[in-house]
Amino acid sequence: MLRTIIFGVVFALSSLGANAEPYKMTLSGASPSGLWTMIGIGIDGAVKESFPGSSITYQTSGGGLANIALLDQGKVELGIAHDAELRIASSGAKPFSKPITSLRALALLYNWAPMQMVMSKAFAEKYQIHSFDDIAAKKPPLRLALNKRGNITEHVAVEMFKAIGVNLDDIKKWGGDVIYAASDEQGDLMKDKRIDMFANGVFVRTSFIVQAGDAVELVLLPVSDRAVEKVSQELSVAPFTVKAGSYAWQPTDVPTVALSAVLVVNSHMDDKVAHDLAGALHKHIDKLQGAHGSLKVITPEFLASQKIVPYHKGAEDYYREAGLLK
Repeated sequence: MLRTIIFGVVFALSSLGANAEPYKMTLSGASPSGLWTMIGIGIDGAVKESFPGSSITYQTSGGGLANIALLDQGKVELGIAHDAELRIASSGAKPFSKPITSLRALALLYNWAPMQMVMSKAFAEKYQIHSFDDIAAKKPPLRLALNKRGNITEHVAVEMFKAIGVNLDDIKKWGGDVIYAASDEQGDLMKDKRIDMFANGVFVRTSFIVQAGDAVELVLLPVSDRAVEKVSQELSVAPFTVKAGSYAWQPTDVPTVALSAVLVVNSHMDDKVAHDLAGALHKHIDKLQGAHGSLKVITPEFLASQKIVPYHKGAEDYYREAGLLK
């Protein structure tokens, strides 16, 4: 059953003129207390500034794949989805039975959630693993934690292992094991030395990684250019570098791939509504920037820079008028 959180800014579907009526819409996100909730608050604030009296209902869901289905079915007006999830939907891969062609973008929200391949230093030294690709060559008895099944970071991690020629069955054949656990659980498993490695797509210096590194010596494994290119092409994720010193135990730059998140609507949304929403996000971008510390770097140009799915015509028209698109 879907749970909802009312923020006090809901968007109405009515057409807007000089004396606009408030908007009322539902935004489908993920957990009730995570980053996407904070992003929802920022979107609320921006639209409320542009259209006083508006309000939004934030609806929790299973994440981006669920949001895509809800948008396609017209059950919500706004949703958040990762780039890899949008690629899966557009190709008609599982869990979808056919390509989803109804999705349109309103804004890029972030593109800096790197897949971090974190291994205990003791295990890496024991089996002489210096990079992610070394796992395929060394075939160690690796106790690996991935995010819960169905989470997009679990899917991306599996594809990254495939890119270096490793299937999860291989890990078990080598005497290892694969565990599925949420982010905080992964940190606890590492601190308790019940796993040797976890793979997750989260912001740099996310607390569970920092806390695990305070308890156990860790290394961040670099991913080869070949694997980065392969996964980037298959899932529409982008190359990313975790800068040296991001963690006390990470002295050098570490290449990998990163997930991005997009604010998405259905193509049937009225052009003027999409135009108004894009305008609200642009004109009151400070509301989005202030929703979470990691979002401070968002710029107007950034909102208009995603290339995963087409922008809604109304949003595209606004961004062109504002000089953000050529």
